[in-house]
Amino acid sequence: MADSALPRVLYRIKNMDCPTEEALIRDTLSKVPGVKGLEFILLQRTLAVSHELPSPEPIEQALSAIGMRAVRVDDVRVGPSEPTPAATAETRDTNWKVLLISGLAASLAEGVYWLNGGNHWTVVVLALVAILTGGLPTYQKGWIALRHGNLNMNALMSIAVTGAILIGHWPEAAMVMVLFALAELIESKSLDRARNAIRSLLDLAPEMATVQREDGNWADVDVKAVAVGSRVRVKPGERIALDGEVIQGQSTVNQAPITGESLPVEKIKGDAVFAGTINESGSFEYRVTAAANQSTLARIIHAVEAAQGSRAPTQRFVDQFARLYTPIVFALALAVALVPPLVLGTPWLLWIYKALVLLVIACPCALVISTPVSIVSGLAAAAQHGILIKGGVYLENGRKLEWLALDKTGTITHGKPAQTDFVPWGSDDPTTYHLLAASLAARSDHPVSRAIALASADARLQLRDVDDFEALPGRGVRGRIDDITYYLGNHRLVEELKACSPELEARLAALEAEGKTVVMLVRDDQVHALFAVADTVKESSRRAIAELHALNVRTVMLSGDNPHTAEAIAQEVGIDRARGNLLPEDKVREVEALRSETARALGGTIGMVGDGINDAPALARADIGFAMGAAGTDTAIETADVALMDDDLRKLPTFVRLSRATASVLKQNIALALAIKAAFLVLTFTGQATMWMAVFADMGASLLVVGNGLRLLRK
Repeated sequence: MADSALPRVLYRIKNMDCPTEEALIRDTLSKVPGVKGLEFILLQRTLAVSHELPSPEPIEQALSAIGMRAVRVDDVRVGPSEPTPAATAETRDTNWKVLLISGLAASLAEGVYWLNGGNHWTVVVLALVAILTGGLPTYQKGWIALRHGNLNMNALMSIAVTGAILIGHWPEAAMVMVLFALAELIESKSLDRARNAIRSLLDLAPEMATVQREDGNWADVDVKAVAVGSRVRVKPGERIALDGEVIQGQSTVNQAPITGESLPVEKIKGDAVFAGTINESGSFEYRVTAAANQSTLARIIHAVEAAQGSRAPTQRFVDQFARLYTPIVFALALAVALVPPLVLGTPWLLWIYKALVLLVIACPCALVISTPVSIVSGLAAAAQHGILIKGGVYLENGRKLEWLALDKTGTITHGKPAQTDFVPWGSDDPTTYHLLAASLAARSDHPVSRAIALASADARLQLRDVDDFEALPGRGVRGRIDDITYYLGNHRLVEELKACSPELEARLAALEAEGKTVVMLVRDDQVHALFAVADTVKESSRRAIAELHALNVRTVMLSGDNPHTAEAIAQEVGIDRARGNLLPEDKVREVEALRSETARALGGTIGMVGDGINDAPALARADIGFAMGAAGTDTAIETADVALMDDDLRKLPTFVRLSRATASVLKQNIALALAIKAAFLVLTFTGQATMWMAVFADMGASLLVVGNGLRLLRK
């Protein structure tokens, strides 16, 4: 991992397509003095270099020496540094035209060879035309790789084709080179889908915004030039260009591109809006709160791009396997070429040909490319659902989730107390006492008082004037209404006023057992009404917990509230365990206790879900930390392992299912690539495999694993 304090330069390397090219670059730059760290994102063709050099010129010279065309990128985002569609189309058209000429020449060489029954001079000329037009870039890259002691696919193909020429297999040498060039082009085109899955996120935000000028007029301005604090107008049906806060008008906004919410969200004055979301109805104006490169959408793109550089466990295993596989097969090919003729006296040309076939299937490109394609497809699919995963390791390990610890307030519940019960007590005029309590509550800023006051506002009660109002810390409030003193307070205050009774105690115990906070209205040492307040449970929480249990994920709630409240909420939602009266350090201990259970010994992972600063220590201690409602929150996006862009816990089972689907695709791809390689090793030794068949197999394996990995985009 690179030191973040060091200077860092980002390059886009257009011809860095295969992991074998990444290995060549890594080997080369690791020998440059002053280079301290390399971070590759192969599918985006980017390389970040951390260094201690006065300038990055030595880095660029080293890349140029191995034939890598590196372009320095100023804007780290995907879009601006990509070639334009016209340039890309022109490049592909040129490649296809050259490949058509090469293929035609190779086909004619094959035809003339069979008609003449051997190598006529026209066969040699046509084969050379095919090899030089279609295979010159392969030879150039192969020569560079061999000079640096790197046995990548280009080096292996160059050796194989040259060997075929030397033993007189001109038509086959030409066809193998054409098929290899075709395979590379088709593979590159297939990988574009994975690249576009990330790049399409950038296309969500429009390039222009309607901004109010200093003279009061409105004009369309490039979003990159819009300053924070500018006033922007949005029309019905338009995409919102920048993050902001509504200052005039109201509308409904489709936030699915950012949060994955299926239903539009009402937006009024003071509400936040995000770049890339869609204004469905109504027109409004908003004040810009973040520059284009700091918007929530931009941070999502940056996070997903960075996540691609974080190698998942399977990807690290495959990379290590590939480093051993290629030299082993190369050594085997040498043994096949030399041992049978020298030891058994068999024909040289037969075994040299078999060795050349082995060289063609020696490159593990299909195997190595299968993991990043699958991981990036999974990351992109998660982002489309409003789930931001910070690395392939978390995407892959999510399938092993055994225990999930959840904070209560703001995670399982709404985090906003509401009045749930009004119980008249020894009074024949409940409406009057409800009104009196609401009048007192309206003067207090305590959350319980605010809940009672809000309920009275919904009931349209006409509040009374309160004189001599006084807050009683830890107990409640007191005030005079129509020259009569009233108290609104908790159990402790009622006991101090000597207004308790066995019947009242029993009713209080019943309400508190349901996880509710109870306050009472007292006059003349007598209780006249009870008000129960509770933090209401989100409907989505019940469904999410049920889905998690169906996926064999056990749950525990960690709360700072009293144990009665915690247990009541847990039972209502269906959570397996509940722990109350927890401080932040207590939550950390609970997470550590889960890690030490039997499930951990069997390789299970522990997750923690929270939405507040007090949850941060436990989030960091868990194997996977989930941040709730991360849209618009810099800290959550930057620190969490997985950020749920809205407050819907149902994204947790979605994450687990996507993780399991990704792991399944990874296993399928690895098995597929290895099976094809193994089959051709057998066919080679039995004399049934040819060089062009081996190229077809390698091309087919690459396309199969890429296509299989891209299926995750539909999850």
